[in-house]
Amino acid sequence: MVGGRPLFVLFGSSIVQYSFSNGGWGAVLADIYARKADILLRGYTGWNTRRAVQVMDKVFPKDSAVQPSLVIVYFGGNDSIAAHSSGLGPHVPLDEYIANMRKIAEHLKSLSEKTRVIFLSCPPLNEEMLRKSTSSSIAILSEIVRTNETCRLYSDACVALCKEMELKVVDLWHAMQKREDWMTACFTDGLHLSEEGSNVVVEEILKVLKEAEWEPCLHWKAMPTEFAEDSPFDLVSSSGDATVNPSEWTVHRRIPWD
Repeated sequence: MVGGRPLFVLFGSSIVQYSFSNGGWGAVLADIYARKADILLRGYTGWNTRRAVQVMDKVFPKDSAVQPSLVIVYFGGNDSIAAHSSGLGPHVPLDEYIANMRKIAEHLKSLSEKTRVIFLSCPPLNEEMLRKSTSSSIAILSEIVRTNETCRLYSDACVALCKEMELKVVDLWHAMQKREDWMTACFTDGLHLSEEGSNVVVEEILKVLKEAEWEPCLHWKAMPTEFAEDSPFDLVSSSGDATVNPSEWTVHRRIPWD
């Protein structure tokens, strides 16, 4: 961490790793929290919860001098892939997925009293779009069987676990499907998120952060802006006798995030 800003860590599989590409939700959060918090990406394409549990002590060491103020976690899509006959592959049975997510949550909660956690549940997918994209672009892979129904099962399990553990959760499976055009608008390939899909994620995360009764509050509007004091070196006002402080300007954003 540089300069003492709060640290937000995004931890998960490809939906996290790709979240800074093509208008992704990680990049949007980094813009929203500019001069307020540092957004750190810890995304690992193709990973399931087994691999996450194996490395969580290295990604989040308990003896670190600086602990994150917020960790946003997403795993589940790869766990929900159908089991391969060889026994290889990312599939994790539902009961084990729940146990692994519990281990991740317990580890993160133990980092510090001020570390807050939000889980993202498994989003839906467009099965037809996914079949077309995988068959044409990744010929070296064996058949990958993903269904929207298994995504729902893993999403529901994540939401239920968070309710049990009193963790904040974004139910992406239901949130995305509130859009009538979700199947075509929210994905780049039927699985990974488009800019529109990422905007749904951002909106839901901000809603959680705004409503959470956390001290300190981690919603962007409640957090101080770094070096926001007035300065004679700011742009000169139209009157010519003062300067205008641009520290809180958000005019560059296409979406007026709340």
